[in-house]
Amino acid sequence: MDTTLVLTVVIVAVALSFDFINGFHDAANSIATVVSTRVLTPGQAVVWAAFFNFVAAFSFGTGVAKTVGSGMVDLHYVTPWVILAGLTGAITWDLFTWWIGLPTSSSHALLGGYAGAAIAHVAYVNGISHAFDAILWEGWIFTVLFIVTAPMIGLALAYVFMAIVYWSFRNASPRRMDKYFRRLQLLSAAALSWSHGTNDAQKTMGIITGVLVTSGYLKTFHVPIPVILGAHAAIALGTLSGGWRIVKTMGQRLTRLKPRTGFCAESAAAVSILFSTWLRLPVSTTHVTAGAIAGVGSVQHVKAVRWGVARDIMWAWILTIPASAVVGWLALTVLHLFNPKL
Repeated sequence: MDTTLVLTVVIVAVALSFDFINGFHDAANSIATVVSTRVLTPGQAVVWAAFFNFVAAFSFGTGVAKTVGSGMVDLHYVTPWVILAGLTGAITWDLFTWWIGLPTSSSHALLGGYAGAAIAHVAYVNGISHAFDAILWEGWIFTVLFIVTAPMIGLALAYVFMAIVYWSFRNASPRRMDKYFRRLQLLSAAALSWSHGTNDAQKTMGIITGVLVTSGYLKTFHVPIPVILGAHAAIALGTLSGGWRIVKTMGQRLTRLKPRTGFCAESAAAVSILFSTWLRLPVSTTHVTAGAIAGVGSVQHVKAVRWGVARDIMWAWILTIPASAVVGWLALTVLHLFNPKL
């Protein structure tokens, strides 16, 4: 059997595995609020979220996929082995942070691992002084900018939505408010899962399409329909498996949530993620949701947000790209030890 074909199949399988891990790692972000407010049981919530993860395949195109697959790392320096090493870096970091219950970004782990492997490859081929030749800085500038901007948009929108809700229902009792918002939160949870699916699944599409291009199976970078459906199916199945360690951090430890605050947090996060998707930028559902939850918490009282937990989450955000890049570099190094001709 053709070695290139075998390698391509293996990498596609690993990419879909990453997408699955992304689903159960980030399931917490899209269901934490609706579970913590007891609007849905955990089982109902993951089915609800997984459904909207999948139907997101039919919206917003593949702009984010193109950014991830060809807009951040120069494909001239990419081989299937580079992509495999990058996926290894992302999966390793994702599983580590999932195990310790820390809500980090699968998206940025993927970007970091991919970049680290590409840098390592160029360093081996052209020398350490050319290591960063593979990096397309324009794509990174906007992505890194939105690492900060997208959560801030989520936080600000959540604050505004919460203020509007409090003013609109100023004469209503909290019990009456929650009666309405328990129903509305079904819609906001659906919107958040939809936004999560359309942005996050596209990142895996970008990686798979990248390996198809570098392996010679595609002449130009365009995402085939089977890749679109496969990526969304994988992330939906991952969501069905849950991510309960991180649900506890996001939905209970960061601030206390009720149906009205959960609705505002989910709506704000969904709007921020969809806006970023429209801009064709890969953003972190984790970052944006955490920002939105902090936003609704701070409306009630600044001390309602457990800023110590938020600080730990922030440090995890900062470390994700460099940490996964180091693992991606190490994975490529190991592959070079076994086959110096890569």
